[in-house]
Amino acid sequence: MAYVALTPFLRTEGSENESELSTLPQPTEDLFLSSPPSVLDGSIEDPLYDELEQAKAERDDVAAIRKAKASESLYTEESKRRKEVEEDLAKEKEELEKINKEQDEVMGELCIAQDQKSLLEKQIEESGEMVNELEQKITSAVGPLRNYKEEWDHLQKDRDNALKEAEELRRNRTEASSTHMPQFFSEFAFSEIEEATHHFDPSLKIGEGGYGNIYKGILGQTQVAVKMRRSNSMQGPAEFQQEVNVLSKMRHPNLITLVGACPEAWTLIYEYIPNGSLEDRLSCMDNSPPLSWQTRICIAAELCSVLIFLHSSKPHSIVHGDLKPANILLDENLATKLSDFGICRLLDHKEDSSNNTTICRTDPKGTFTYMDPEFVSTGELSPKSDVYSFGIILLRLLTARPALGIRREVEYALNKGNLKTLLDPLAGDWPFVQAQMLAHLALRCSEMSRKNRPDLASEVWSVLEPMKASCGMR
Repeated sequence: MAYVALTPFLRTEGSENESELSTLPQPTEDLFLSSPPSVLDGSIEDPLYDELEQAKAERDDVAAIRKAKASESLYTEESKRRKEVEEDLAKEKEELEKINKEQDEVMGELCIAQDQKSLLEKQIEESGEMVNELEQKITSAVGPLRNYKEEWDHLQKDRDNALKEAEELRRNRTEASSTHMPQFFSEFAFSEIEEATHHFDPSLKIGEGGYGNIYKGILGQTQVAVKMRRSNSMQGPAEFQQEVNVLSKMRHPNLITLVGACPEAWTLIYEYIPNGSLEDRLSCMDNSPPLSWQTRICIAAELCSVLIFLHSSKPHSIVHGDLKPANILLDENLATKLSDFGICRLLDHKEDSSNNTTICRTDPKGTFTYMDPEFVSTGELSPKSDVYSFGIILLRLLTARPALGIRREVEYALNKGNLKTLLDPLAGDWPFVQAQMLAHLALRCSEMSRKNRPDLASEVWSVLEPMKASCGMR
């Protein structure tokens, strides 16, 4: 049986195999007639079956191992792909977050740009209105400007007559001193003026204006300010004589004192005022300390007082005509001293007029930003012209801002309830109620139409006088 079972596994090729086969015993006929061996009936011996099973198991193991390796390879590949996908997703997420952040920044910048655009549009609109207003003023001033050339031509003739007038003034010196001028006014020779100013030493120069240069000097042991006319000054003998006539005959605590004059050189000698002008102090020139709000209220009240004095003087009402911070001087106690009367005008009182004064028609002169718009357009000067200038000065005392456009700024701030943002912080903590009252008063004074401006004596002084008293100052 053993030989029969192994026969299929023997090679039948070649002579050697054939020889071996020939020597094997021949099976009998019964063997071929019998049934083949079967695993089921246990005819195959167990060791062989085990070997077959083991071989099959090994093949299955190898297949399983291959399958496992293939699965592992697929898993590794899938993990790698998944990792790559996750990395791509992370990058896309990071890029998306970056885009969102940039979008937020762009939206923020867009909002800021829109706000700035609105603000700029508003400023452009206001600037346009201001330009229109200035154009109207300039258009109104064209007529008077045409007259300036004629005036310049007349000045040439005035220059020829100036020497004659100076000579006449010298001849009438004694008569003028005794008849027309009070005892506290003196006339000085030019040599005295030169000596007082060390021959107009440049180091003693303390200022200059439309009339000429101003020097500090000493006359009779008294400090004085000497205003020397320049040869090319637009103000000539008429303006010199007018200032002498006005200041030599008037005294007021808030009016600068004219000590004397030198007619031969058209030179004016004033009391020396040590603290400069209001313009200098509002800008803290030379590091001077700022003016407190109490001092500013006192200055406003004192300026109102001296204007009432000038406007109510007899027999002529005096209109300053060039009211501005540069012409308001401050003494050692910061008291107001109104100066520079070169272009002032004397108006005849008119009893049947509503304000007891009449107007004077003249070519507009002065500083444009402080000039009464009606005076600029019509050439008609009145005390209400000084009221307009006073209103602009009052606004500057509140804010210390430039005069150009200041009325519009304050009016806009009052309407928006933002007046506090315009008040000059260097003045200290303004009492809001008083500041608001002053702002409204200043806007009334600086109305475009003079008929809408308040009366200084009956309306403005009644507001400023109690304020000054509440400050507890001079």
